[in-house]
Amino acid sequence: MDTKVLSTGVRYTSLPQSYIRPESERPRLSEISDCEDVPIIDLGIADRSKIVKQIGDACKSFGFFQVINHGVSPEAVKKMLDVAIEFFSLPVEEKLKLYSDDPSKTVRLSTSFNVKKEKVHNWRDYLRLHCYPLDKYVPEWPSNPPTFKEIVSNYCMEVRELGYRLQELIAESLGVEKDSIKNILGEQGQHMAVNYYPPCPEPELTYGLPGHTDPNALTILLQDLHVAGLQVLIDGKWLAVNPHPNAFVINLGDQLQALSNGIYRSVWHRATVNSEKPRLSVASFLCPCDDALISAPTALTEDGSAAVYRGFTYAEYYKKFWSRDLEKEHCLELFKN
Repeated sequence: MDTKVLSTGVRYTSLPQSYIRPESERPRLSEISDCEDVPIIDLGIADRSKIVKQIGDACKSFGFFQVINHGVSPEAVKKMLDVAIEFFSLPVEEKLKLYSDDPSKTVRLSTSFNVKKEKVHNWRDYLRLHCYPLDKYVPEWPSNPPTFKEIVSNYCMEVRELGYRLQELIAESLGVEKDSIKNILGEQGQHMAVNYYPPCPEPELTYGLPGHTDPNALTILLQDLHVAGLQVLIDGKWLAVNPHPNAFVINLGDQLQALSNGIYRSVWHRATVNSEKPRLSVASFLCPCDDALISAPTALTEDGSAAVYRGFTYAEYYKKFWSRDLEKEHCLELFKN
């Protein structure tokens, strides 16, 4: 590879050696079936108790769900996808002005997951942005495309509101005060990963992203409607989550598994790639503030249930998460009592 990113406009005819997974770690695409019973939750219905119950069931059984009538405007979604495609279509020299392999940078274009630590790379480029508070971070964002800052700012604000609303519903589904999760998480950070998976000559040999859980509290994923690629691990089997029109995929992150005292699960998921078409996705992450103490609310342990995880700060967790290989183990295991 003579360039630092994959999105150069050049089509690869074979997979570079550094992307080829060992035989035992390949995605076995021919064995993947669709996840038929993905919970699709309509946030627009009047019966709040029904929504709360559906969310609780989904968080227990799956660790993820899709939402429709979620309040993020179709216009904001369309513009976000359009400007993301526009960004990745820029000349490679223009994009490389933002390149960095330092995970601590608040704006960076990079590739794979953690280039410096991996033995095998992943078939993905991504633009990673810190998004809250907006007035602090927007000045660092790309100025090209010219509409990028305005469109992405608006999208971030709408998605944040949705995230707060979901956290209240998740808290209620656990039987605790609706503000309790938000209160524990403190003034939440917000990050975004705009993921671009170029056409891949040999998709059965590699991943866009291998199996992992998300280290944050909640992930709101906007999927490419035209190209599937998201897969989740349910009962030991990888299943494809096909895009649903006008929906977001909501993933519980590790922090919500810890806060629920292990009642809810942070879902293992991965991204596969396509030989014909590029795929785009936009993941928005709501994260506890660094000094938030992650510990299950008393209401979840007062019946005599032991606390499954020791209390920890988010900063401690995040540092541990980025210092290891993505798919080696569930980072939360390191914090068990």
